[in-house]
Amino acid sequence: MRRSDLKLPRLYGIVDVAYAGAGGDLLRFAEALVDGGCTLLQYRNKTDNARVTLEQARELKKRLGSRGDSIQLIMNDRADLSLAAEFDGVHVGQEDLSPESVRKIIGPDRWLGVSTHNPEQLSEADLTSADYLAIGPVFATSSKEKPDPVVGLEGVRRARALTRKPLVAIGGITRANAASVIEAGADSVAVISDLLREPRKSAEEFFRILR
Repeated sequence: MRRSDLKLPRLYGIVDVAYAGAGGDLLRFAEALVDGGCTLLQYRNKTDNARVTLEQARELKKRLGSRGDSIQLIMNDRADLSLAAEFDGVHVGQEDLSPESVRKIIGPDRWLGVSTHNPEQLSEADLTSADYLAIGPVFATSSKEKPDPVVGLEGVRRARALTRKPLVAIGGITRANAASVIEAGADSVAVISDLLREPRKSAEEFFRILR
């Protein structure tokens, strides 16, 4: 899928080693999300070195790539490892490489996402070659040690008014509040914690809620 055709699915699954486990557990978790309907997954590994991260990324690509071209794999932070693992894109935060530096590495056709936490950051990211923008944390979250201030649904609404690019909302999003986030203007919700228990069933429920 080329960037010009980018349309985000309602659910953006985060496969984080810190929560999903490593090795076989990580792979089983990712496969269960795909079985539940997920077509967009971000692999996040902030604990292991580059060699281990690349090994896991390549195994994810091998396992999930066999499911067809509809599965898009995004690497968190590391543009170089995204290329090496033949992922479909990269997602960077405010403290990572700049979007334009990443674009020079990954080329014009891979997806590039950027995390933002306030209107100023989002407006700045909107001017870059990023394909989609993320805003959050929408609600209180336990998946980051030092989370940015909560933006709430109003933060999502403000973000929607500032960009025409696809908008991903992240942070404390569950099946109980996901619909309100989409109604506030997000195109997709990125989820970690509420997918961990029974990932296939949880993903299926998200898609039923977010039709």
